Amino acid sequence: MREIAPFTDFFILCSGTSDRMLQALAEAAVEWIREHYHYKGRLEGEGIDGWILVDFGDVILHVFTPEKRSYYNLEELWSAGKVLLRLQ
Repeated sequence: MREIAPFTDFFILCSGTSDRMLQALAEAAVEWIREHYHYKGRLEGEGIDGWILVDFGDVILHVFTPEKRSYYNLEELWSAGKVLLRLQ
């Protein structure tokens, strides 16, 4: 993303199957980054919305329900970005 977006270097996109799972994934990421890197992420959205964004500055984490991920289709929107790793 760093060559095409001035606001961040990396996107991380992941999915969860329930609002509770989305919330848990986002909160776990924030806690892990805080413990290991002493950096606080900013959460936006809630699990019930189907999309939680966590802004770590150079890295932005997107946690979606499968339906919201398909609807917003960030992979296609930002297709000029280089994929570093894809897990399914």
